[in-house]
Amino acid sequence: RTFESLGLSGPLVGSLRRMGYSVPTAIQRSAIPAALSGRDVVAMARTGSGKTAAFLCPLLQRMDAHSRVGGARALVLSPTRELAEQTHAVLKKMSSHTDLRSALIVGGESMADQFAALGRNPDIIVATPGRLAHHLDEVPGFSLSRVELLVVDECDRVFEMGFAAQPHTLFTNTSVVPCW
Repeated sequence: RTFESLGLSGPLVGSLRRMGYSVPTAIQRSAIPAALSGRDVVAMARTGSGKTAAFLCPLLQRMDAHSRVGGARALVLSPTRELAEQTHAVLKKMSSHTDLRSALIVGGESMADQFAALGRNPDIIVATPGRLAHHLDEVPGFSLSRVELLVVDECDRVFEMGFAAQPHTLFTNTSVVPCW
């Protein structure tokens, strides 16, 4: 199978090819069509199997273009700063053909820079649960009420690390509950 046969757009496939992807991996062949059809996906695969592209491809395909209406439409939660940074770097490369905006919200980085990133109306937020909850408390008017797409990357680790309360708190006012 090819990335095109999974239902991905030409520009997104072009970004994947520039990143060195030539054929979809097993996790990508399974997850991408299911996610594109709007189904919730819970998937497990080993490190290096292409999981990040497996969840970012349908997310980017479904997002399409930047929304001028305020509020992020997609959220990727990661258990650690390092994983969030890696995911955000891949997201930036994969979305290079779009006008989508993203923000990285993690501990250990400047709160002022993150406030500024949120002020640029990101379509996609990649965050750790603790820092995201902190911003929800500190930034007037910031909410997740427009989030339509949610990815909880390595959700077992998110919950094992004691973040079970944050995702519940983060989404008490939204209709999004799927887990990656």
